[in-house]
Amino acid sequence: MSEDKKSILFVCTGNTCRSPMAEFLFRHRLGRDAAWQALSAGVIAVPDCPASQEAHEVLDELGIDASEHRSRPLSPELVEQATLIAAMTQGHRNELLARFPEVADKVRLLTEFGTGADMQEIADPVGQSVGVYRYTRDQIDRAMADLILYIRERWGLESPPETKGT
Repeated sequence: MSEDKKSILFVCTGNTCRSPMAEFLFRHRLGRDAAWQALSAGVIAVPDCPASQEAHEVLDELGIDASEHRSRPLSPELVEQATLIAAMTQGHRNELLARFPEVADKVRLLTEFGTGADMQEIADPVGQSVGVYRYTRDQIDRAMADLILYIRERWGLESPPETKGT
């Protein structure tokens, strides 16, 4: 990651459903040239697994290709490099704080960024129907709007200036 890029780390359990959907929805909303990098990890993830088929399907419905995703366990390096960490549940947040108490100021629930934040958890859709995954995707996407506004107000989202041809 370049020094001028800030990063957000999305955290769930296995890093195959919720956090990859959040990572790719964030990237989709900001575009490729954004000054922010999105990553995801799981508190008990098995390394190098693809996102679930259902996660792929519901992201594909929005024109988002998550085929490059491979799961990764939460690591000190990922936590340290993150500017902001968004957990899917209070349990994930508690695990992060237990393992990395020094980063408490940058760990929040994904649903905690709006002015009317209700701190609702994003439930795990694993093993559920595509309809449940779609609901989870939409819940994450709704929270994304507040998250992006929060980031814009706190750090800005500026991309490097484009060079215009004459």
